[in-house]
Amino acid sequence: MSTMKGAETDNVLVQVDSVEKVFFRGSEEIHVLKDLHLQVKAGEFLALMGPSGSGKSTLLNLIGGLDRPTRGTVAVGGERLEQLSDRRLATWRARHIGFVFQLYNLLPVLTAERNVELPLLLTHLSKTERRQHVETALAVVGLTERAQHFPRTLSGGEQQRVGIARGIVTDPTLLLCDEPTGDLDRKAGDGILDLLQALNREHGKTIIMVTHDPHASARASRTVHLTKGQLTSQAMT
Repeated sequence: MSTMKGAETDNVLVQVDSVEKVFFRGSEEIHVLKDLHLQVKAGEFLALMGPSGSGKSTLLNLIGGLDRPTRGTVAVGGERLEQLSDRRLATWRARHIGFVFQLYNLLPVLTAERNVELPLLLTHLSKTERRQHVETALAVVGLTERAQHFPRTLSGGEQQRVGIARGIVTDPTLLLCDEPTGDLDRKAGDGILDLLQALNREHGKTIIMVTHDPHASARASRTVHLTKGQLTSQAMT
């Protein structure tokens, strides 16, 4: 992607230290993450695996600035997220984080290109600049000819490609994918994994992908396992 900057160094991009996350159900405390430590280097493709309820999505949300830890620190690119105000965090998130969701989250009344453009509406880019970014993102995911199509006329794999184009259109520092192949058949899922690998290897994108599928995690450069809120292994793949 010509407008994208790759990872500039081999430095740690994501630093999670002594993180705990507690939710409350009435007077009951539910400890979702417990004294968790994690480092992710710039340019890495990390798979985050674990059973349902292990805290995978919670950790992803903390790294993406959608939630805050109960205790501990989360830093991305040297920015301590828990120290940012809500407004500054929203601005930081719009600039540095791209999200890809399992269920695509496309607006059915908008075309593919308009769905991709949505994150750019939070920037100061001109209409022409936004169009250029959208065209580049759609080209990267191989959907240039489908730009004017509405989600209902796209296959599941194509809808997820639109979701990925939306995730990369701002040229984010970090791409966070929550079960990106979970709603797809194996063939379509493999196409999405091929695309994520290309974004990582050819465009230098740092990716963290939550998945429960070993077939998907095998595409990553490293796999981390979460069990009951704690890391149980960090296996190289």
